[in-house]
Amino acid sequence: MRTIFVITVNSHVPEQGQFSPNPSFCMVSKITDGVKVTVLTEYQPDYSNPGQDHYVFTYKILIENHSEHTVKLLRRHWLIYDANGTVREVEGEGIVGLQPTLEPGDVHDYVSGCNLKTDVGKMAGTYLMERVLDGRQFRVVIPAFSLIAPYRLN
Repeated sequence: MRTIFVITVNSHVPEQGQFSPNPSFCMVSKITDGVKVTVLTEYQPDYSNPGQDHYVFTYKILIENHSEHTVKLLRRHWLIYDANGTVREVEGEGIVGLQPTLEPGDVHDYVSGCNLKTDVGKMAGTYLMERVLDGRQFRVVIPAFSLIAPYRLN
């Protein structure tokens, strides 16, 4: 398995305005078996209530098929960590109700979110993918990414 990491903090926003981060965004990318996963996070202050230990974050994921095979995303597996030591596990079919198929060169993106009981946390996970041609299944790593309320960075 070939793996490449790219981490960008406070960088120029990707083209086409696909992401609209606050000034403290963190973007990470990783390539596994020709499938690149990029994650960009954003704190959502309008939906958070720090007085009630409720912090909401959104994350946008971009999945790019740089391999020579058509692949289908079958399942997702997430580990979600709060700063207080709580770990939640989420596992299930597809992503936001879809099991996208990506031809070589195709891109699929989606936005999702999570809530934490602390203003700092992280997420990491994997996608179970399948090569359409021969049914070979493989895991694509979703790089670990931070969830940080921007005031924590000051």
